[in-house]
Amino acid sequence: MPNLKDLKNRIESVKSTRKITKAMQMVAAAKLRRAQDAAEAARPYTDRFNAVMAGLAAGVSGSDSGPKLLVGTGSDQVQLLVVMTSERGLCGGFNGNIAKMARARANELLAAGKTVKILTVGKKGRETLKRDFGNLYIGHVDLSEVKRLGYGNAQDIARGILSRFDDEEFDVATIFYARFQSVISQIPTAQQIIPAAFEDAGAGEDNTLYDYEPSEEAILADLLPRGVATQIFAALLENAASEQGARMSAMDNATRNAGEMIDKLTIQYNRSRQAVITNELIEIISGAEAL
Repeated sequence: MPNLKDLKNRIESVKSTRKITKAMQMVAAAKLRRAQDAAEAARPYTDRFNAVMAGLAAGVSGSDSGPKLLVGTGSDQVQLLVVMTSERGLCGGFNGNIAKMARARANELLAAGKTVKILTVGKKGRETLKRDFGNLYIGHVDLSEVKRLGYGNAQDIARGILSRFDDEEFDVATIFYARFQSVISQIPTAQQIIPAAFEDAGAGEDNTLYDYEPSEEAILADLLPRGVATQIFAALLENAASEQGARMSAMDNATRNAGEMIDKLTIQYNRSRQAVITNELIEIISGAEAL
């Protein structure tokens, strides 16, 4: 049984931890608002951009002159997995859930006889996956020095991926990230970016027919690389909001758990102290009676 000094030191230690987790929760809450606004503001542009691209892609479907980024290489043998996680931890299962989805996809592809290559964005994903797939790594993007994500960061990542595609290093590229839904819900998402895959605009959209000048093929050849950067930028923003939401939730749970632990330790301390005082009184009374 720990003595009173040990219990007191432990209570003080947990109180210090609670102060840290509370401060981290407040910082995450402040960052979450900005990150959430940025992610939500990017969604309408991304959705509309993809809708326009889907219309253009439909116009050249089945054409042999379509851009390579749209029609692909004609094979899916070599798969590039771009795993996007955070640079820092203490954010619950945020990084683990993304890595778990990427690991499952990698194992599925390897079982099917495909060649898998992995590019990581964010330190935590690299640390998690390197234990199992260290021989599959082809690169890593470090964003630890970036204070605020911008479109330029996405362009740099996109340029590296497109350069590898032009050098015929892979056939299909898929990004893995977490889509922000709420503070307690971040949805791990896998999205194919090369060859470009656009969802059908669906019913209710503007079905007006357009004549393009120059041709659809020429416009797509110019917009598709920009589309890759746009999708990566949207994923980075979603990840940033998801990270702060997950960290806020995790630190809130840690703060409450620390409070419960302090209460239990305080009760244990008071009982131990009461037992010590009782024993001392018994010794004093016994000594007095002996005289």
